[in-house]
This record gives sequence, structure tokens and C-alpha cells, in this order.
Amino acid sequence: MISPKAALLTALSKVEAPRRDSLRRALAKQRTGKGAEAPKRKLVLASASPRRLLLLAQAGIEPDVLRPTTIDETVKKGEMPRTLATRLARAKAEAARDQIANDRDIADSYVLAADTVVAVGRRILIKPDTVEEAVASLQLLSGRAHRVLTAVCLITPEDRLRMKIIDTRVRFKRLSKGEIDAYIASREWRDKAGGYAIQGLAGSFVQKIVGSYTNVVGLPLTEVASLLIGEGFPVHANWIKAAATDPE
Repeated sequence: MISPKAALLTALSKVEAPRRDSLRRALAKQRTGKGAEAPKRKLVLASASPRRLLLLAQAGIEPDVLRPTTIDETVKKGEMPRTLATRLARAKAEAARDQIANDRDIADSYVLAADTVVAVGRRILIKPDTVEEAVASLQLLSGRAHRVLTAVCLITPEDRLRMKIIDTRVRFKRLSKGEIDAYIASREWRDKAGGYAIQGLAGSFVQKIVGSYTNVVGLPLTEVASLLIGEGFPVHANWIKAAATDPE
């Protein structure tokens, strides 16, 4: 005989599992069952970063919806830069996927997320919240090389998860106190990994870069486009469309 408590728990589990993506799963099964040509899919970007939007636009990729997510980005004890970037990118993508899972307009969209980490050796430089933290970051980067790692996570409409991590090496010249003070005064360091923006004034600090430039800006375009194309997203459709509408 089943106890009242057990019966209640069973009933609750039937109601709640798995509500977060039931519509998404249903649509995926529908497509698989019919075997018909898939309709135009939408792209959800798990970010509201102007830099990432500009970079995607540069490649002719326009997200249909922005779903920035709030997750705990605390670095775990002993966590390595590569592991951190990968963990956060996946967490952002999954959180955005769960947000849209029962939205009839975008439930079966592709979901794209990324996370960028700046590191000197094993030391991770978080986004500075204060002037003091920004100064400390620039002093640490001055006259030495550091790494910029961006993990990119793509979740397809069928919930296949694809990830890539890109590692770029950047070397700064030795910065004078005047240069650091002026850069801090510009406020360009705010909300930037490592406390600088290579596409802005800090570009004058860079002596050498090995790897993807767009990765340092915030999104490695070559790898993002490859991921999307590999999973059937029509990246080049907008290129052709733009050419067709461009007056000669």
C-alpha cells in the first residue's frame, strides 16, 4: 500500500518533471518524426554585451532574441582559467535555454553563450569593480604576456551541446604610472575582463598578439561561425540577402 506522503511526492514529480523544456523537447520530437525540412531557426544570444553584438553583426549574424542570464561567477578554489571559462559559458547557455524552453515563439531556437577569462599564469583576473582593482590589473599586465580565453557554448534546437575554447596570447608594453592613471580616468576599464578593452584606448598598450583578435574583444568569430554552420544555422544567408538588396 502506498502511503499518502509517497503518493503526494509521486504526483508532484509528475507535474514538475521536466517542465523547463517540455515544449522544446516536443518540437524537437515533432521535427524528427516528420523528417521534413526544418523551418528557419532563430538564434538566442545569452548576453546583452554590445561588443558581442557588434562582432556578430560584423559576421552577418543577427540574434533574434537576447537572453542575458545571471549566474554565480565566483571562482572555485583551485579552479584553472580554462575550466572556469568552460563552466561559466555552459552555465549561461543552459540558463538561457531553460528561460526559453516554454516560450512558443523561440522555444526551438539555437542558444549561444560565451565567457571570457583573462589570466596571468594560473592567476585569474576578474572584472574590476573598483579603481583600485583596475589599477592592480594594469600593473600586473604591464610589461608581460597574458592569456585571454573565451569559451563558446552552442545548444542546438535538439539540445546537442557544442563547445570550443579559444586561447589568445597578448603582450603589453611596460606601462608608466601616467599611462595607467590616464586609462583609469577614461573609465574604459569598467566591465572589461582584465580591466582593459583591446579595441579601445588599450590597443596602444599591446606589443604582440598571438591568436584571435576578436577573441580578445569578446567573441572569436571564426570559431562561432564554424559552430553555427556545422549545426545547420544559415550564417551565410544574410550575406546573400544583403548582396541581393544592395543597389549597384
